Amino acid sequence: MRNGPLDRYNARVSAGEMDADPAQAAAAARLEELARALSNWRPDRARGIAALFSRKSATPRGLYIHGKVGRGKTMLMDLFFDAVPFKRKRRAHFHEFMSETHDRIAVARKSVEGDPIPRVASDIADGCSLLCFDELHVTDIADAMILGRLFKGLFERDVVMVATSNVPPAGLYRDGLNRQLFLPTIDLIEQRLEVLELVAAKDFRLEKLEGHPLYFTPNDAAARKALNAAFTRLTGLWEGKPEDIDVKGRPLHVPNAARGVARFTFEQLCDRPLGTEDYLHLARRYHTLIIDDIPQLSRERRAAARRFINLIDTLYDSRVGLIASAAVEPDELYPEGDEAFLFERTASRLIEMRSAEYLASRMARLEHGTNAATPAEPAAVAKHR
Repeated sequence: MRNGPLDRYNARVSAGEMDADPAQAAAAARLEELARALSNWRPDRARGIAALFSRKSATPRGLYIHGKVGRGKTMLMDLFFDAVPFKRKRRAHFHEFMSETHDRIAVARKSVEGDPIPRVASDIADGCSLLCFDELHVTDIADAMILGRLFKGLFERDVVMVATSNVPPAGLYRDGLNRQLFLPTIDLIEQRLEVLELVAAKDFRLEKLEGHPLYFTPNDAAARKALNAAFTRLTGLWEGKPEDIDVKGRPLHVPNAARGVARFTFEQLCDRPLGTEDYLHLARRYHTLIIDDIPQLSRERRAAARRFINLIDTLYDSRVGLIASAAVEPDELYPEGDEAFLFERTASRLIEMRSAEYLASRMARLEHGTNAATPAEPAAVAKHR
């Protein structure tokens, strides 16, 4: 396959954009095989007569790539998704996909007797033959209880799935409530997707980071003064004021906001019963969030830790700027607890969100009008980072 994932990977290495890594090259080669199979596959035909006789052989087997944070999973997914030559493909962050799925289920319940999930799976399959997930992980019981039926419906409709995750399938929903009910979903994933571990030698993202005064520790008067100055710098002469955002008919209170910048304390964002939908609305409305007083988390604050993981995932995926004060450095924020293994990704993202590369990608997204920023505001962030 010309200009497939492996060719694109080798081109980036040759251009000096990245160092060669055998594990990444092997994963790119496997993605190349899948991209080639997809280029020769006719999804509509597979759903027709061929499906009656050889559905399993007609539909290419998907892929589940897992590995530690920063090893290049997202980069490889970029190369693969861009190389697949047909239009009926979709890529989504798993958080956003599940939020959308719950909305679809709520709508389907109004018109479908019995289980609405097969209808939802059919609707999703009507829109794509290739479904790619970034950062597949399951911590929410509501997601866990529907995922098996949803995936089963998608596989039955010949949707090819490719996913990245920090954990193998057996690590999904680890220590979750009623996890035994989720085990068939793990079996289904392992049966329908080839599982590939990406054992790259190092965290490639950390090599590119540059230190910027966007994260202040400890939580003291100096940190508060720095955050005050950051808010003033970003908003100019505009006075911050409270405002409410409508989230599906209920108000989400923002204590201080101006010119696309919102400021919260950790308690206001993570000790309240907020979820993905709330954080998505914030990410769509504000180009920068300032968060005061992030504490060092313990087992006793498991719920707050989960919300914080969810919040940072949402901000990161939406390329929202983050300025924060915290008790300790990111990799010390949640040293032990039920979600500590997931927090490794969160710590990595908190570090990356201070990098020049993250800010540059954020500004590119803002310039394309994908959230609330104006052209002058991202430049201010870059100038004062």
